[in-house]
Amino acid sequence: MTRRRSAIGNWKMNGLTANLSDVDQIAAAAAQATCGTGLCLPATLLHVARGRVTMPLGGQDCHASESGAHTGDISAGMLADAGASMVIVGHCERHADHGETNEIVAAKSGAAWNAGLTAILCIGETETQYHTGQTRDVLADQIAGSLPEGANADNTIIAYEPVWAIGTGRTPGIGEIAQTHAFIRSRLPDPSLSILYGGSVNASNAAGIFALADVDGGLVGGASLTAEKFVPIIKALEATS
Repeated sequence: MTRRRSAIGNWKMNGLTANLSDVDQIAAAAAQATCGTGLCLPATLLHVARGRVTMPLGGQDCHASESGAHTGDISAGMLADAGASMVIVGHCERHADHGETNEIVAAKSGAAWNAGLTAILCIGETETQYHTGQTRDVLADQIAGSLPEGANADNTIIAYEPVWAIGTGRTPGIGEIAQTHAFIRSRLPDPSLSILYGGSVNASNAAGIFALADVDGGLVGGASLTAEKFVPIIKALEATS
């Protein structure tokens, strides 16, 4: 099976209806591209954005339960109802801010599948783990603990995001990214799963990263907030596809 190549933006806790013109522009660029393009928006923007564009949209987290007494949470089914086709699970900011464990992430992945959503499962090591040579052990543990049985290329995308590279402007060397992605693929139950790279991806470094054999695109944070910054990343992926 041919692996899907995608550039997916994660707006995090950013964006109001006034920013939807950027969604329009990104969607226009996506319509001209052969690679996959999508945006994981704040839940407040999903429904209105779905009314404006046809490009894939996603949520940034979901609860493991279908419904219930979970004030402030959102279910995978609610995201699907609002127009999402995918959802990010296990982002390091969820681990840091909300104490999420591998078991919680696995349950959320299953909930996403049950709602018909693609789970974008994030994995990555901290700076201390990176500098002490623990990267592979950490990633292997995260894959084993947070990727449920039944994961395949139709329901799951893996996103490798070194925690220390997110929003810092720093990235691993090209050789390190290549070796780490190859290692991740060797640990997956289905080697046809797409593996995206995330962590300070921008227009300057995207082409070099996307050209690597085991990199299938990017999960892009800050650089996805505007069309001016994100469209060149889409074009970089298109050029290397």
